[in-house]
Amino acid sequence: MAGDIHLFNRTASTTVNKGSNIMVKTHLEISDVSIEFPTPSGPFKALDGVDLKIKEGEFVSLIGHSGCGKSTVLNIVAGLYQATTGGVLLDGREVNTPGPERAVVFQNHSLLPWLSAYENVELAVKQVFKGKKSKAEIKEWIEHNLSLVHMDHAMHKRPDEISGGMKQRVGIARALAMEPKVLLMDEPFGALDALTRAHLQDSLMEIQNELNNTVIMITHDVDEAVLLSDRIVMMTNGPAATVGEILDIELARPRDRIALADDSQYNHYRHEVLRFLYEKQSKVEDIDQHRPKKVEAVEEEAPQKATA
Repeated sequence: MAGDIHLFNRTASTTVNKGSNIMVKTHLEISDVSIEFPTPSGPFKALDGVDLKIKEGEFVSLIGHSGCGKSTVLNIVAGLYQATTGGVLLDGREVNTPGPERAVVFQNHSLLPWLSAYENVELAVKQVFKGKKSKAEIKEWIEHNLSLVHMDHAMHKRPDEISGGMKQRVGIARALAMEPKVLLMDEPFGALDALTRAHLQDSLMEIQNELNNTVIMITHDVDEAVLLSDRIVMMTNGPAATVGEILDIELARPRDRIALADDSQYNHYRHEVLRFLYEKQSKVEDIDQHRPKKVEAVEEEAPQKATA
C-alpha cells in the first residue's frame, strides 16, 4: 500500500542476555510500525506503533482477539504489506518486499493440486537455488526437508491423496526448503483436528530444536502458544492495535505436553495469557458498538487480501 515510509535508524540494535553481559544482536526488528487502510469513511488505522525485537533462533507467538492485527503484522514482516510509518529490519537490512529469507506457512496449505508433495517442494527449491545446487543436490535437499516433517514415505502422492495434516506438513517442508532466516506461520494448525494438531506441534518443536529457526507464529490457542514459545506477544484490540504485553516463557526444552499439564509454571503462564485476553475481551463489545460498519468490514478483510 502506498504511504510515506517513516525513516529510522538502520543500524541493527543489540540486547543483553538476562543474567549475563553477553550482547546479543537483534535478528529481526519491528520498529514503530503503524498502518492505515483507505475506506469510504476515511483512513482506518489497523496498527499503531508496534515495536518488537526478536533474537535469532527465538520462537515468538502473537496472540489476541480477532481483528487485533496479528496477520497484518505478519504480512508486513513478510513484505506483503508496506507499513504507513515505521518499518522492519532483518539483520540490519530494511524489509519492504517479499523474499525467500522470510518463508510463510498459512492456515491453508496452498499446495498445487496437480503436483506431488515432492514436486510442490521442488518448485520452491528451484526458485531459490537455481544455479546454486546441482540436480542431485536439489533432489537430496527436497528429500531431506520432506523427511524432517515425516513425509518422505508419501513424497510422490498428490494433495488429494493425503490428509489435511499431511498437506500442512508438506507446506512446512516447502517453507523450510527455502532455507529462510525467519519462518512466518499464520495459524498453521488452526484447521486441523486436536490430535493432528498435537502431532504437528511436536514435530515443529523437533524441527526448531534441530534447525534453530527463528519463528513468528500467529495463534488463537493459549496452550499452543505456551507450549511452543520463548515469548508470547499479546496484542491489544483494534482499531489502532499494538503490543499490549510480552510474556517470557522460561520452560526448559525439550517440552513434554503431558508433563507440563501439571506443571505450576506452565499453568501460571497459561493463566497470565488468559487474564490478558479476558480483560481485553470486556472491551470488545464497547468497541464493536461504536465502530462504523464499513470500517469493521475493512478490518476483517485486510489480512485476507495478503494471504490469498
